[in-house]
Amino acid sequence: PYTTLFRSAVVGVIAIGQTLIILTAGIDLSCGMIMALGSIVMTKVAADYGLPAPIAILVGIAVTVLFGMINGLLVTRVKLPPFIVTLGVFNIAFAITQLYSGAQTVTEVPPMMTWLGTTFAIGGTNISYGTVLMILLYLGVWFWLRETAPGRHVYAVGNNPEATRLVGIPPENVLLGVYMLSGVFYGIASLLSVARTGVGDPNAGQTEALDAITAVVLGGTSLFGGRGVILGSLIGAVVVGVLRNGLTLMGVSSVYQVLITGILVILAVAVDQLSRKGGR
Repeated sequence: PYTTLFRSAVVGVIAIGQTLIILTAGIDLSCGMIMALGSIVMTKVAADYGLPAPIAILVGIAVTVLFGMINGLLVTRVKLPPFIVTLGVFNIAFAITQLYSGAQTVTEVPPMMTWLGTTFAIGGTNISYGTVLMILLYLGVWFWLRETAPGRHVYAVGNNPEATRLVGIPPENVLLGVYMLSGVFYGIASLLSVARTGVGDPNAGQTEALDAITAVVLGGTSLFGGRGVILGSLIGAVVVGVLRNGLTLMGVSSVYQVLITGILVILAVAVDQLSRKGGR
């Protein structure tokens, strides 16, 4: 019942947060697992404690923002490399997700949590509300990066943190804000994941980090920071979604899908590296 675009929505929204982090010359390997934890928290809070869906959703998003903040504090205050920090947090989030859920899928999901999966028709095409939300988020972040001072600070930190500091903008504060904001997008992706599957799945989030990074790099954002357009990540997410959907329809095993995605991200990074050398 779901369009390819809605299947791309979870990775697409994660890719917004990933783009912001990559623009600052960082990377987040924990994004998929943080999303999975958020989906388990919001569904279990609703199912186990009987709290209203809006409160359960906010609790789930609060958890993903907290993990974003942990990533940000370790990168900015302890000065650890983003790669190592987020690899460690990936494993921590995975363990907490499994322990909190008892490795069991949460099936008692309130209808409000799956509402974003419902569709409406435009010209004979079914479009889900989740797809509309993803596109609105992209447009909002595109405007924020392009037209506001805080948005331009993200590019500045990615280009040259020291120069940014010299003009009176603390790079650490910008970075911490970016990691926490990314946590918000991972939380929204958690809700989209629940809306798509109708359950809280403790085994979700295994390949989303690779898919999101692939989408960002395919969309033209440089892994070296400071260069890229957020709307490119939307196109990248759709390309990854169409590719995975096409491979599934062709009966290609999920293992080979991961293999092809891995090759794709290496090729995209190689092109980025060559274009940087060519631009010098």
